[in-house]
Amino acid sequence: MAVLGLGALDQSIVATALPRIVADLGGMAHLSWVVTAYVLASTATMPLYGKLADQYGRRPMIFTALLTFLLGSVLCGLAQNMTELIIFRAIQGLGAGGFMPLAQIIIGDIVPPAERGKRQGMVPIVFAVTSVLGPVLGGVITDALSWHWIFYVNLPVGAVAFFIIARAMRKPVRMQAHKIDYLGSVLLTGCITAALLVLALGGTEWPWDGMAIKVSGALAVLLLIALLWHVRRVDEPVMPPDLFLNRTFNIASLVMAMTFMGLMGASVFFPLFFQLVMGATPAESGIMTVAMMVGLVASSMYNGRVLSRSGKYKMVQVAGLAVAVLAFAVLAWAMETAKGYSVIEPAIFFLGMGLGLVMPNMTIAVQNALPLSRRGVGTAMLAFFRSLGGLLGVTASGAILAHQLHGQGVAAAAMAHELASPQVVALYRHAIASVFGAGAVLLLFGLIALLFLPELPLEGHPANSNKPDQ
Repeated sequence: MAVLGLGALDQSIVATALPRIVADLGGMAHLSWVVTAYVLASTATMPLYGKLADQYGRRPMIFTALLTFLLGSVLCGLAQNMTELIIFRAIQGLGAGGFMPLAQIIIGDIVPPAERGKRQGMVPIVFAVTSVLGPVLGGVITDALSWHWIFYVNLPVGAVAFFIIARAMRKPVRMQAHKIDYLGSVLLTGCITAALLVLALGGTEWPWDGMAIKVSGALAVLLLIALLWHVRRVDEPVMPPDLFLNRTFNIASLVMAMTFMGLMGASVFFPLFFQLVMGATPAESGIMTVAMMVGLVASSMYNGRVLSRSGKYKMVQVAGLAVAVLAFAVLAWAMETAKGYSVIEPAIFFLGMGLGLVMPNMTIAVQNALPLSRRGVGTAMLAFFRSLGGLLGVTASGAILAHQLHGQGVAAAAMAHELASPQVVALYRHAIASVFGAGAVLLLFGLIALLFLPELPLEGHPANSNKPDQ
């Protein structure tokens, strides 16, 4: 919980300070890469942390992740231009990539599956609290001191996390010999980066028929082919092929990727919609998204109790994702037809409530389906696909929005300064509604895939103690 809170708090604080950072360092054209570099680095390293945790133990790797993150934080605070900041944010991401998989692996190690729902249900609470505190702290720190201090504030929080882990996590871990696939990690990262460049810049900064798009697209395909060839010829690849023989893992990874592709791709535009279309202030827009976190926390706590009693995880997930699909569809409709907060806010609440029934259970399902020797890398790979889905969703949604606005001749300056024109507001309303509509379709595909998830007996649960594996 300590390291999860540290990573989540950093992301929400930095988002608030981005306008001030741009005003100080310049480089507006590269602003998105302050976020993308961090998420890309963390996504690419998630599978590595799972393998390294299986080999060297959980405790050394979570310390490594924490120290790398704090080093990146110090460097970010010292950055003097946008290029340095982007590079240092990537270093931060290299450390943050271990937070989610290692936290879930450790919970899986120390809590029996039958009781894991209660503990996993606490994870969304961390994100909910930090999503509320982060923007407030970011604004206060930036105004009172400077944007540099939003990175330095990670040091005392990280020190507390380090102290807690050092005192509480002393249980010896069974160490297993593994070969670390560094080449596979490079191929994977390169493939994702090249694909993101096409998604993010195609049709806006780079013409679709331009040489840059052709080179990046070809590079992404070649690296993907090389990765697929590579993983079949090494003993322990970064993406173990045997994991993909497990039906539960395959379906869980697909569902999480589709869910987060829609969620992250659309929810990142909540503040944009509230501020540019509804006329809210930044502080008001932050408050308006709290409803989603309230729903997320409430359903996560309820979900933990239900799972502990019944030992069943599938039907709760199906119900939750169905509610989330409906909420997304209502949001797209409400935005397109200019409905007010009385429609939008309940939909945001039910979106959070639905997702709170899906996310914790999926990790439990995967850990329950994998042998202990594969639990670390399997959990990390699930986190990888979830993060990759979110990364692709944000990039693709930004591309959809930019393409629609670019096609209508809306300049970037209009977003910040020229919203008096009702026509411009209408264009933004339609464009953002289209993004939410796409999110609803992605979640619907995830729901269909979820229907095929096996319902395996939870290890150690009394209700399943006399039932054979399915």
